[in-house]
Amino acid sequence: MAAVKARRKARFPAESTDYRRARNRLLKSEVELRRQIESVAAQRRKLPLGGEVPQDYVFEALAPGEKKVKKVRLSQLFQRGKDTLFLYNFMFPESLGSMKPCPSCTSIIDAVDGAALHVTQRINFVVVAKAPIDKFRAHARKRGWRNALLLSSANNSFNADYRAEGPDGQQFPLAHVFVRRGKKIRHFWSSELWFATPDPNEDMRHVDFMWPMWSIFDTTPKGRGKTWGAELEY
Repeated sequence: MAAVKARRKARFPAESTDYRRARNRLLKSEVELRRQIESVAAQRRKLPLGGEVPQDYVFEALAPGEKKVKKVRLSQLFQRGKDTLFLYNFMFPESLGSMKPCPSCTSIIDAVDGAALHVTQRINFVVVAKAPIDKFRAHARKRGWRNALLLSSANNSFNADYRAEGPDGQQFPLAHVFVRRGKKIRHFWSSELWFATPDPNEDMRHVDFMWPMWSIFDTTPKGRGKTWGAELEY
């Protein structure tokens, strides 16, 4: 209790009374936001299971240091004792005829690759791109990714079936959660904020939960800004 009271009376060097008054108002809003985040998470956990996966999709995989491409089925992505799979659709190519990896998706996996070692202690985690696996793996080597399991959907319809690919071949950055119940694999959740019209001066924010860069910017006076975006080279 003493520690809680001390936190409530926290002050920083040379701050003014006006600053502390405004900061305390903001703190109340932050507490409400925290409660709302937990409320939404609880609602998400109560979702009924979605549709059964229509086929046991076959992906291509090329592990770090290996030269031989392997075929991996969706069902094989569920390791023993782990009934949940988190899958991220990486935009590569990001438009029809382009073989350029998406800078924003790259920024996301730059951050998530290190966390993958922790994430996979509880659930299965993979990153899927439409590009051929050798090109995806070459991009991974350039970025220094070591932990995330990378797969290619070049020869299956997964991206199109799960709304990560448009009729013209355009790729979309979606996150999905699948669960295994017995021998059946069911869809559970996708980042459908991607399809919801954002409010003015906002982006979709559908995968911000796995993209820490924006949360860092949100704490600064200038915020996210309206024009800056991640790049492959600086």
